[in-house]
Amino acid sequence: MAHQVIMPQMGESVAEGTIVRWLKKVGDTVERDEPIFEITTDKVDAEIPAPEAGVLLEIRAQEGETVEVGVVVALLGEAGEASASAPVASEPVQAAAPAPAPVATSAAFDVIMPQMGESVAEGTIVRWLKKVGDTVERDEPIFEITTDKVDAEIPAPEGGVLLEILTGEGETVEVGITVARIGAPGAVAAPVPVAAASSAAPASTSVASPIATTVPAAPVNLGPKSEMSASELRRVRSTPVVRKIAAEHGIDIARIAGSGLDGRVTKRDIEAYIASGAAQRDASAPVASAPVASAPVASASVASSAKPASATNGAVPLGIPMVPVKMRDADTMEPMSKMRRVISDRMVESKQYSAHVHTCFEIDYGQVDKLRRRHKQAYLDRGAKLTFTTFLAAATVKALRAFPIVNASHDGENVIYRGDINLGIAVALDWGLLVPVIHSADDLSMVGLSKKIADLGSRARSKKLKPDEVAGLTFSITNPGIFGSQWGTPIIPQPSVAILGVGTIEKRVKVVTLPDGTDTFAVKLCGYLTLGFDHRVIDGAVADQFMTHLKNTLENFDESAL
Repeated sequence: MAHQVIMPQMGESVAEGTIVRWLKKVGDTVERDEPIFEITTDKVDAEIPAPEAGVLLEIRAQEGETVEVGVVVALLGEAGEASASAPVASEPVQAAAPAPAPVATSAAFDVIMPQMGESVAEGTIVRWLKKVGDTVERDEPIFEITTDKVDAEIPAPEGGVLLEILTGEGETVEVGITVARIGAPGAVAAPVPVAAASSAAPASTSVASPIATTVPAAPVNLGPKSEMSASELRRVRSTPVVRKIAAEHGIDIARIAGSGLDGRVTKRDIEAYIASGAAQRDASAPVASAPVASAPVASASVASSAKPASATNGAVPLGIPMVPVKMRDADTMEPMSKMRRVISDRMVESKQYSAHVHTCFEIDYGQVDKLRRRHKQAYLDRGAKLTFTTFLAAATVKALRAFPIVNASHDGENVIYRGDINLGIAVALDWGLLVPVIHSADDLSMVGLSKKIADLGSRARSKKLKPDEVAGLTFSITNPGIFGSQWGTPIIPQPSVAILGVGTIEKRVKVVTLPDGTDTFAVKLCGYLTLGFDHRVIDGAVADQFMTHLKNTLENFDESAL
C-alpha cells in the first residue's frame, strides 16, 4: 500500500511551504525518518523525514513549487507498486509560476529563473558569469540576478557545458522560465516554449495612490543595460503585468514615479496613474527631453521631499535672498523580508487581540551563579552546557505547574488549559526571530533541558529544525538581555496568554541587612524578569504570584534538582 507524503505544517500560522530540493529521486529506497526533501516556509527552512520506509514511487511537487499544508507531494510504497491517486491542490497557491526542477531535454538540462522568495514573480539578469561553450560544475554560479527581494548569484542545476543562453543581460523574465541550457558537449537543446502573457486586472480607482497620481516621473535614460547597476535595472524594469498594462494604454513606464524598490513601478502605481487621467494627458502632451540620471532615483514615498529644478538655470529670482541649502543623501527603501513581514503581521494581530499588561521583578542570581559555576564542568562532561537559560527554563516550568492559567490559551470564548508545558525559547537569527519549542518540558531534567536548549538553538541557526519543533507553543521565553537590554515589554505570541522577557544579568550595588540588624552595601548579581500577560485571562494578582514563585525558585534554587 502506498503511503502519502504531505507538506507538513511548520508552525501554527504557516499555510504553505516551498520545495527547495529533493534529497531522493523516484526509485530510491528510503528509511523511516530519513530526510527526503527540503522545504522553506515563512518561519523556517527544514529537511522533512519520510513518514514510512519504502521506495519513492512518485514525486508530485517539484523543486521550487509552493503547495499548501496537507497537500500530497510524493508517494512511498513497495518496489513495483503502482502509485495510488492522491488529492491535488485545486489551484496554485500563488500567482507566480512555480519553478520546476531541471528538466532533461535531448540530453540538455533547463536552467530556469528561480523564485527568490514566496512573493517574487520575476527576476532580471544582471550579468552572465559564464558564456556559451564554457564548462560548468554543478552548483557553480553561472549568472547573477536581481529581484524586488534580493540580488543573488544563481548556481548551475547540473554539471556540463553551457549550450545556450536564452535571456540576455538586463532582461526580466518570470519565475520558472528557462534562461539557459546545460548539457554534454554537442548535445542538442530543444526549443523553449514561450510563456503566455500574464493577464492584467482592469484598472481600479479603489487602489489609487495619491503619490502615484500626482507625481509623474521624467523619462529615464540610464545607458546600455549591460552597464547598469542592479538598482538601475530594477528602476527601469517592472512586472510582466505592469508592462502589459502599459503597452495596452500606450504608457511610458519611465514617466511614472513608482513606489517599489528603487522607484520600480508596481501594478498599483500604473492603475492609479491610469485612473487619474494622467495617461491621456501625457499622450497629447509633448515629451520634454530629460537629463541623463547620474544618481539613484528616489522612490515615490520620498518624491515630495525632492528639491524642484530651478526654472532660471541657477539664477536667483529678484527679491528672494539666496539661502545656503544643506544637501543630504537621498532616502533609500528596502522591502521587508518574508519572515519580517510575517513577524510584523503576527505582532500587530497579537497587540490588537490580547489585552497586554506587563509586570517586572528584579531577581538576585547569586545562588544560580554559584550552582552554575560549581556544576558547569560536570555538565560539560555529560555533553551539556549549564547556562542561566537552563535555570530560567527549569524555574519557569515549575511556576507553570503551580499556575496552569499562565500556560493556557484563549480562543475568544474559552480558556484552554494545556495538558503539556511546551516551552518556546526565542532564538535571534540574522534574518529574523524563531521560537523552537521544547515539548513536554516538564518531563525533562536539568541535563535534558540543557541539551535540548542547545540543540534547538543550533539547528534553528543552521535551518535544520523539524516541523513539530516550531509548533505547539504554550509559553515562551525571550532574552533581549543578551544584547544589554535591562528589561522590556514583549508581545505575547498567539495563541498563548503570556511570555517571559529576560533582562541583562549584571552586578549591582544593593542594600543588605546584616544579622545584627544593621544595613550595609553589597555587590549582587541581578537582573529583571518581565511577564507579559493577557489581562482577559490572567489577573494582575495571579501574574504577580507567578512571578513571585519564579523569583523564589531562582533565588533559593535547590541544588538537588541538578
